[in-house]
Amino acid sequence: MDVIAHVDYAFLKRFGKNPGTMHLVEYAEITGLLAEIPTFRTSPGGSAANTARGIAWLSSEEGQALRDEVLGRPERRPSAPSAPVFNGAIGRDERGDEFASRITDAGVHAALVRKDTPTGTSVILVTPDGERTMNTFLGACRDFNVDDLDLGRLAASRVLYLTGYLWDTENQRRAANRAAEFARSDGRAITIAFDLADPFAVRRYAELLVEWIPGRVDVLFGNRDELALLTGSSCEEDCVAAAMKLAPIVVMKVGNKGCLVGHDGRYEPVPGVTVKVVDTTGAGDAFAAGFLYGRLLGASPIDCAKLANAVAARIVSVEGCTYSA
Repeated sequence: MDVIAHVDYAFLKRFGKNPGTMHLVEYAEITGLLAEIPTFRTSPGGSAANTARGIAWLSSEEGQALRDEVLGRPERRPSAPSAPVFNGAIGRDERGDEFASRITDAGVHAALVRKDTPTGTSVILVTPDGERTMNTFLGACRDFNVDDLDLGRLAASRVLYLTGYLWDTENQRRAANRAAEFARSDGRAITIAFDLADPFAVRRYAELLVEWIPGRVDVLFGNRDELALLTGSSCEEDCVAAAMKLAPIVVMKVGNKGCLVGHDGRYEPVPGVTVKVVDTTGAGDAFAAGFLYGRLLGASPIDCAKLANAVAARIVSVEGCTYSA
């Protein structure tokens, strides 16, 4: 569950937080932060869960309107993808109950396992510029393992979406490996999409990721900093070109400028959508939802990126990762 609070820059400095990044913390620090925050609100969070909710929302009437606005109304409307599945772990607690209930209400199939560890919680500190700084207690997430994979649902899926956060624990990494192997076994043609997720994750595991991505990942997402750390390149174009040696489709997010899309041996810029930024929480997750939804409809990588930019712009213009108006 996400706990979202607005703070000033001095608050981040007092707690030694690096703005705009994700910090892994223990539950005692979560408690300490919340003791210093007078008001906050909660919502279901987690990177891949946010993306799943976004894909479900794009199949709603409201989401379809945005899709038609960006991609146009085809004479033969493609059928909407079936409901996405979120496979994860929650605690045997009220926060876990709330998480399961709220993502189900959002149209996501909740393939959840219960653990004795408390449900993961992320305290998201939003500064006046709309930037978010995450303080995440992984909780039950840390206990997700190979045996918790819902391979039956994965076998019936068209896309497997994983994030770099999984590399922070050995058992989650093994689960990611098993899911990727399963997606490629027995003649399955499941697209594997991978989001680098956070500069800290890439800094810690760049070597492992450079070995793991080739031959597995079809669509690689990352922002400028993440792809620079992964490839060792400096300028945006060089980062994308280098990353295309690892995955056939590379999408670099460049904030309000939109993104760069590398595919078929070339890369193209796709301009962003200008909005007033309120809160960047979930922007990258929403971007992935838009891109993957476009791919499920058979759209080109550039059209997928246009839809991704539009969905991300919608999210940064409201507080939290909130899709519905």
